[in-house]
Amino acid sequence: MSVKEIIAELFIAESQIPEAFRLEKELHQSEYLCNGQMKPWNGDRHTVLSPICIKTANGLERKVIGSYPICGQKEADEALEAAVKAYDNGRGEWPTISVADRIACVEHFTHEIIEQKNLVVKLLMWEIGKSHADSVKEFDRTIEYIYATIDSLKELDRQSSRFEIEQGIVAQIRRSPLGVVLCMGPFNYPLNETFTTLIPALIMGNTLLFKPPKHGTLLHYPLLEAFKKCFPKGVINTIYGRGSTIVPKLMQSGQINVLTLIGSSKVADELKKMHPKVNRLRAILGLDAKNAAIITAKADLKLAIQETVLGALSFNGQRCTALKIVFVHRSLVDEFLKGLTEAVAQLKIGLPWDQGVALTPLPEPNKPVYLKECIADAEAHGAKVVNPGGGESLESFVYPAIVYPVNDKMKLYTEEQFGPIIPVAAFDELEEPIQYLINSTHGQQVSIFSQDKDELAHLIDPLVNQVSRVNINCQCQRGPDVFPFTGRKDSAEGTLSVFDAIRSFSIRSLVATKLNDSNKHLLNEIVDSHSSNFLSTKYLF
Repeated sequence: MSVKEIIAELFIAESQIPEAFRLEKELHQSEYLCNGQMKPWNGDRHTVLSPICIKTANGLERKVIGSYPICGQKEADEALEAAVKAYDNGRGEWPTISVADRIACVEHFTHEIIEQKNLVVKLLMWEIGKSHADSVKEFDRTIEYIYATIDSLKELDRQSSRFEIEQGIVAQIRRSPLGVVLCMGPFNYPLNETFTTLIPALIMGNTLLFKPPKHGTLLHYPLLEAFKKCFPKGVINTIYGRGSTIVPKLMQSGQINVLTLIGSSKVADELKKMHPKVNRLRAILGLDAKNAAIITAKADLKLAIQETVLGALSFNGQRCTALKIVFVHRSLVDEFLKGLTEAVAQLKIGLPWDQGVALTPLPEPNKPVYLKECIADAEAHGAKVVNPGGGESLESFVYPAIVYPVNDKMKLYTEEQFGPIIPVAAFDELEEPIQYLINSTHGQQVSIFSQDKDELAHLIDPLVNQVSRVNINCQCQRGPDVFPFTGRKDSAEGTLSVFDAIRSFSIRSLVATKLNDSNKHLLNEIVDSHSSNFLSTKYLF
């Protein structure tokens, strides 16, 4: 059976959907969280269409799985007012309570959302087409991240639970919140990557405006009651609607202290420029990436092919850490293309609940058209799709295309395709891929494949100054979450990891005085009476 025939049989009738993976009913969100209340919404709504198409009498139709509010500026302004009031210039309940109390709230919240795991996993599958196995993994990894963040904050607080004495000055140094955070997550990891910024921002005492991603909005709805139940009013507020409509005024207000966005560098640049006090704005951004693989003449070709398939096509290549261009030494390129074609052909096409599925429908409605344009542009400049069926599409499904040889005249050479296309370029000298990375506007990661120590050393030293992570004989990736995750150039601003994130969303503050008997007495009285949450020697276990 050809790829085209397999794709044609991909989608099924509603009655054929396995019972365990069906949504019991459409989820129509008629409320949003603002100032500690679930406020009713009776206005315009956005209908959520799944990337999973259903066979009907009228042909293939995207399944309706629910809807959510399209709120306006009025609702966004109310959410901002609530967050500003809850922070109260650092005097609010949330920024001034003890670290132990904030941790207790986050732990309570975690217990509550675990109860919603089954529904959230289903919504991940239906909203963005992620496989069941990967959806479960995303939820579990998010819970692990929250607990790791709690442990990291406890360790940080233990280190801060003492006074330091230098040059006749006694001081206690801790970390304080920054203020109001505008948090916007991505569609490809709408739960995990959103929470890798949202949770550290919360636990450090900031108040939040949270705008769910356009694709992956509904899966947050089951979590809103937990936010309401576990945090003081106004600490977290959800905003819905079209970002281009409501977000500019929020930024222009000057009341946003931290912008955290995982998405487009172009959007981030525009939003930052809107803030009237740029020096007061902290930006924590995960942005574009065009991660390259460099496969040298001394590479283990079998390993390189295996890691390229994983790196380029996991979740259909819709990851910022995906391999988005592959440079192969000319002596190996023919064998590499043959092996890569065979490996791609082994990947299972299917729907998210299919056992062992590797390739699923794409959530962005316009993505198949864009990918087709990229392939046509490459072909117009001398490249070919080398694998059978590469680029074939039907509705929301696009079969992976291996495109060779790509050059600097093509979109695929510089643009982040964020989908199932593997651009391949041949090189003769290692200086060629090095120059590519030097000239690139992106600087997140690179993968190097070689079994020669001298060759690896020759590549490592210049490349660590071009990207933020060099991977040896393996694909690019974010984890483990304790490792720093950032990028150079237009790929990121700020650093995220379990360790770094709690620092990114806070600032070092200290209380200091001259060391004399009177001041020692005062400090001891404050500590002994537990009258200050900042000035404390309480040791967290």
